[in-house]
Amino acid sequence: MCELYSKQDTLELRRKHIGPSCKVFFAADPIKIVRAQRQYMFDERGERYLDCINNVAHVGHCHPEVVKAAVKQMELLNTNSRFLHDNIVEYARRLVATLPEKLSVCYFTNSGSEANDLALRLARQFRGHQDVITLDHAYHGHLSSLIEISPYKFRKGKDVKKAFVHVAPTPDTYRGKYREDHADPASAYADEVKEIIKEAHNSGRKIAAFIAESMQSCGGQIIPPAGYFQKVAEYVHKAGGVFIADEVQVGFGRVGKHFWSFQMHGEDFVPDIVTMGKPMGNGHPMACVVTTKEIAEAFSSSGMEYFNTYGGNPVSSAVGLAVLNIIENEDLQGNAIRVGDYLTELLNKQKAKHTLIGEIRGIGLFIGIDLVKDRQKRTPATEEAQHVIYKMKEKRVLLSADGPHRNVLKIKPPMCFTEEDAKFMVDQLDEILTVLEEGIGAQSESVISENAPCRAKMPDEAHSREWLDDGTLDPRENPSRKRNGLCTDKHSLLSKRLKT
Repeated sequence: MCELYSKQDTLELRRKHIGPSCKVFFAADPIKIVRAQRQYMFDERGERYLDCINNVAHVGHCHPEVVKAAVKQMELLNTNSRFLHDNIVEYARRLVATLPEKLSVCYFTNSGSEANDLALRLARQFRGHQDVITLDHAYHGHLSSLIEISPYKFRKGKDVKKAFVHVAPTPDTYRGKYREDHADPASAYADEVKEIIKEAHNSGRKIAAFIAESMQSCGGQIIPPAGYFQKVAEYVHKAGGVFIADEVQVGFGRVGKHFWSFQMHGEDFVPDIVTMGKPMGNGHPMACVVTTKEIAEAFSSSGMEYFNTYGGNPVSSAVGLAVLNIIENEDLQGNAIRVGDYLTELLNKQKAKHTLIGEIRGIGLFIGIDLVKDRQKRTPATEEAQHVIYKMKEKRVLLSADGPHRNVLKIKPPMCFTEEDAKFMVDQLDEILTVLEEGIGAQSESVISENAPCRAKMPDEAHSREWLDDGTLDPRENPSRKRNGLCTDKHSLLSKRLKT
């Protein structure tokens, strides 16, 4: 492999020149990736890793058709969108053909964050309202305007919730306020939004938008109950607001049966604004906002021109067209159904076998494994999840953990993921969970016999350190700190059994 620096030198240069808040995956033992192909990534030693988390390389890492389209157009022309060019209009035509008819006007940007920021501008200009309703644990981007509406971020920092931001409960039927045994969780969660609107109006405030990922990703792979979005849209529209569907992580056929995740909620639900990004350019920076003609005209009436230097440039549009062609030509939506169903079946068999698995949830190639310490209480198995992703890395499988408790294993691989890949991933997970549960069982017996006052810590060099946003740990945190009532007895039986 061709490298400029050794791994250690790369780490040192990163610490010196890259902002300390810019984290890496597997912070306790980061991987240096030097190349990738389809669903595989390779480190500097040539070791191959199965990529189960990279929803950016949507049609596969370094797909030759994407590379060819980019190079061909870059050799010919790349300029801004103020010049007439066929690529941007052809891409817009192809893109809106995948959406409901009323969603017909495109604004191209370079990232999902830019797209969501622009969506807020469109929503606020439409009726002149300012307030935004967002879901708890939501993440919509890194711009200041989006951190303000992303509880996933602002609840962790020193920022306080702004008065114009209203946080509704996540429609989580497994661990949320209204669960699967509720008679009508969709209505119950929607009524929470209705009450927020009522309270806002009583305070003299006006709702500009409700924004939600069609399926929450950072929030823990949450799929809203059927009917929830329809009811929320009804209440928001009555309040003069618009519904923004954030498809940045979950669009472009990932759910299999539909091209867009919001479409799984039924034909009677159509958002007013849809944002998209990550998979759109297969790693090339490309994003978009699609909305109705009415909202677009209201935005134009402000008199302020919208111009984005690189948004929709000829190269980006050529790449986007290549991605659309590959999704269709390689039947990647069909693959998402076939492989996703097979993977879900395998994981449900693991759930029957392993008590650490509380729930398997997901659609297509968007799946979450909710790890729990106690199935009845649904106690999040945070440290166990961290142990699992590090052990999976040792077995050359890349997973991450997320959700408000960092206990949900996220599976969102490139769409070329195969049944063989699914089987290999699940086999490795089975081995790790088997050893982990044997250790926990032995530990429990030891604790009972010794009448110990607390349980021993999880047995990984990183497990008692600070959690990072990517579901990994901060190696700078003091490892002797207690977390979640776990004691730090380094001689515990569990630690002896599981350290490798």
